[in-house]
Amino acid sequence: MPSIRHKSEVASPERPTVTSPDDNYLDAAREAILAVGWSRTTLTDIARRAGVSRMTLYRRWPDTQTLLADLMTREWGDVVREATDSGEEATAAQRITGGAVATVRALRGNALLRRIIDVDPEMLLPYLLDRRGRSQDSLAGVLAALVAAGQRDGSVRTGDPDVIARSLVLACHGFALSAHTMTDGPAPARDADVTAYDAELALLVERFLAP
Repeated sequence: MPSIRHKSEVASPERPTVTSPDDNYLDAAREAILAVGWSRTTLTDIARRAGVSRMTLYRRWPDTQTLLADLMTREWGDVVREATDSGEEATAAQRITGGAVATVRALRGNALLRRIIDVDPEMLLPYLLDRRGRSQDSLAGVLAALVAAGQRDGSVRTGDPDVIARSLVLACHGFALSAHTMTDGPAPARDADVTAYDAELALLVERFLAP
C-alpha cells in the first residue's frame, strides 16, 4: 500500500530525520500526550517542551486541538508508511491486503494511539461515530487509487473505488481497536495474541476484493 505521508519526518527513535520546524513542535506535543494524556496537554506545556514561547505556537496554531489534529495526521501517516514500506507485491489486491494487515498491526502497537485509548478514549469517538478525520480521508484516497489500479490489472472486482476503499477503512477500524475484545478471558488485555484475527482480516480483504 502506498504511504500516506505528512510533508515531514520526525526526530524520534521511530522517525530519525527532522525536515521542518513544525516537527519540533509536533514532537513536543507527542511527548506531552505520552506523559499526561490528550485532555491535559496544553499549548503552554507543548511550548515548554519545545523550548519556545507560547506565542510562537499561537502564530502557527490557534489552539491545542488544531495542533493535535496535525499531530494525528502526521502520526497515522507515518504509521502507514512504516508498516508498508517493505516490498511490493505483484498485484494491487495483494498490496492492499498486505498493507491493511501490516497497518492494523502497527496501529495496535503505536504508543500514541495506545496512550489515547488508555487515558482519553473519548477523543476518538467523533472519528468513529460522527465524521471522518483527515487521516481517514487520506487513507481512503490511497486505497481508492489502489482499488482502481486493481480493477485495471484484474485483481480487484468492479465497483465504486471510493465505496470499496471506505468499506475497507471501516473494517480495519474494528480490527485495529477491538480485536483483543474477541479473545478469550475475563478481561482481555490489549496485548492479547490476535494473530488468528490478523489472518482472518487478510482473508476478509482478499475475498472482499476478489473479482
